[in-house]
Amino acid sequence: MKKVIIIGATSGIGKSLCELLIQQGYVVGITGRRIDLLQSIQLQHPDTVYCQPMDVQDLSTLVAKCDQLVSQLGGMDLLVISSGVGEINKELDFEVENNTIRTNVQGFTAVADWGMNYFKKQGVGHLVNFSSIAGLRGNGDAPAYFASKAFQINYLEGLRLNAYKSGLTIYVTDVRPGFVDTAMALGDGLFWVAPVEKAAKQIFTAIQRKKKVVYISKRWVLIGYALKVIPYRFLKWF
Repeated sequence: MKKVIIIGATSGIGKSLCELLIQQGYVVGITGRRIDLLQSIQLQHPDTVYCQPMDVQDLSTLVAKCDQLVSQLGGMDLLVISSGVGEINKELDFEVENNTIRTNVQGFTAVADWGMNYFKKQGVGHLVNFSSIAGLRGNGDAPAYFASKAFQINYLEGLRLNAYKSGLTIYVTDVRPGFVDTAMALGDGLFWVAPVEKAAKQIFTAIQRKKKVVYISKRWVLIGYALKVIPYRFLKWF
């Protein structure tokens, strides 16, 4: 049986993907800050789910808790980083920005590095992270969130190159959601909002195909191309 750890599985896409992977026969280790939600998932699947309460901002305990979860599972084939935060912050409150940075940059990097080093020792593995189409350009309403996703996109590319140079069979998948029906969908007037179950299914397909980059839902690849070439003066309208 394949073994997966999902960092941030108490809600949203992480939880939906967890449920799908259980159906596909995976043994799943899940983390999150909300212990009651973790335990609720585990109670529903006591033979296939292991849980570890964890806050990715707590760098002093992160590696030990990840190691403990791997030990409980008896190994790890797939690591999915689903944890993330983001808030509208037009007033540029530094506490809001710093909270985003601590989770989406520091926490993400710590987990990703831990996972890659584990896979290097093992000689094989697959790292998946949920970045965002938001990472393709800057934004005046949520500067830290958009910038943190740009960091993730570039860091994942770096990890992919690092894995290639190592000569090992390590895959890195960058999942870039557009709008998905979760609490992370920021702003008003949203369009092309995908149901969370649909997003999870498309992500699972991308994992199976070992995709380097995937947009969720698929139509968002069009927006992705547009964002890469649109002049700065047009960004000021958004």
